[in-house]
Amino acid sequence: MNRLLPAIVNRLVIIIPYAWLLVFFLIPFVIVLRISLSEAAIAMPPYLPVFAWADGLSGFIDNIRQFSFDNYVWLTEDALYTNAYLSSLTIALISTALTLLIAYPIAYGMAKAPATLRPTLLMLVILPFWTSFLIRVYAWIAILKPEGLLNQLLLSVGLISEPLIILNTNTAIYIGIVYSYLPFMVLPLYSTLEKMDHSLTEAAQDLGCTPISAFWRITFPLSLPGVVAGCLLVFIPAVGEFVIPDLLGGSETLMIGKTLWNEFNANRDWPVSSAVAAILLMILVVPIMFFQNAQSRLDREGR
Repeated sequence: MNRLLPAIVNRLVIIIPYAWLLVFFLIPFVIVLRISLSEAAIAMPPYLPVFAWADGLSGFIDNIRQFSFDNYVWLTEDALYTNAYLSSLTIALISTALTLLIAYPIAYGMAKAPATLRPTLLMLVILPFWTSFLIRVYAWIAILKPEGLLNQLLLSVGLISEPLIILNTNTAIYIGIVYSYLPFMVLPLYSTLEKMDHSLTEAAQDLGCTPISAFWRITFPLSLPGVVAGCLLVFIPAVGEFVIPDLLGGSETLMIGKTLWNEFNANRDWPVSSAVAAILLMILVVPIMFFQNAQSRLDREGR
């Protein structure tokens, strides 16, 4: 029994993540993919399924030829969806870059802080999660609006003569995304930098490197796993973000999350919206694959 217990635990450690991905990722994706290959309908549900789950594998094979890819063709013909994808990717990339620029000094300072102070600094980073995400986004409306706290502060100190128009612009979206996802960048960076052997930078400086040169030659390369992990944790949800663009962005803000919501709820075109979601998922899988390949290469080089 004592020998079987570790084997069972090892199997559970492997099975549980795969079961989680099967239930909450693969099965929903198959359902969405099935709807994207269907035709729109007026009744409930608002699509005509190509095959029924009750038909089993044989029914699926018999109906393969009836799959309709018209919804995917439609996405290529309508510039709205292409512009929404490109706009979402652009906003997500810029937001990720800004988050990295802000988070890296924070994580580096936390890693260099005294060990007794690090738990407090870590708590301050996690503290915003104690408040509802929606409430925090609404708070930025009160801060960024023309009569909000930011403009009142700038007017009172004489830095501006009239209120700045920040709300309902892409700038407000960048602020909202960077603020909301900053902990997701700080935590993996801090985890990587905190484990790093800081005597390496001291040795580089003893050998003639300036502090800046030692940072770029030693610290930053060693922190790349944390950089990549943090960028993925910010970029992937930022691409499909809906709440922040809807509340802080203007009517002209075009992101795929809002387009997807309109197709599902306003237009009630479930097949097209499912096709939009399927393509979005495929786009997001690409950086994950790059990260896995890079991580495998680093592991091989480390060995």
